[in-house]
Amino acid sequence: GGERGLLSLAFHPDYEINRYFFVYYTNLSGDITIARYQADALNPNIADPLSGVVFLSIPKPFANHNGGDLNFGPDGYLYFGTGDGGSGGDPNNFAQNGLSLLGKMIRIDVNNFSTPPYYNIPADNPYVADPAVDDHIWALGLRNPWRWSFDRLTNDMWIADVGQGTWEEVNYRPAASTAGLNYGWRCYEGNSG
Repeated sequence: GGERGLLSLAFHPDYEINRYFFVYYTNLSGDITIARYQADALNPNIADPLSGVVFLSIPKPFANHNGGDLNFGPDGYLYFGTGDGGSGGDPNNFAQNGLSLLGKMIRIDVNNFSTPPYYNIPADNPYVADPAVDDHIWALGLRNPWRWSFDRLTNDMWIADVGQGTWEEVNYRPAASTAGLNYGWRCYEGNSG
């Protein structure tokens, strides 16, 4: 119930060749889960259930604020936005905690098809050299980025981030300045702090 279940699906840019697709869902424990599957070789309309591998499983303390959108960037990497872990007001301050994957935009390279954990962290992720921030993180300070996208013409990033009670946010960042940003939650809700 609630905000849980299958939240997003994205096809690999080379899907026609490799048949890989990626899903974002909450597992039976309520954890955010990112997994990869492959379409059946004989019937591309069904997935091979034995092909599934879980890339990441991120525990959450509450049922809401799961984020829920996967997109491939113009660089071929997989991006996904996670919610802050739920409740109201981010009581655990996950969105501002650089060592938590909650309340973040994550960027991974999913072209490692055969060796666990089946993905790599891009060397140019903005916090790779910062021990206070997890290497997976592309941006932080999000509340619940339930839908977001890259502009198909300009590659700019648009993020719909659910507000606490006063403001709903639509965050826009030009393609050249989307990495290493702090969108401000829980310190700010929209322009209100």
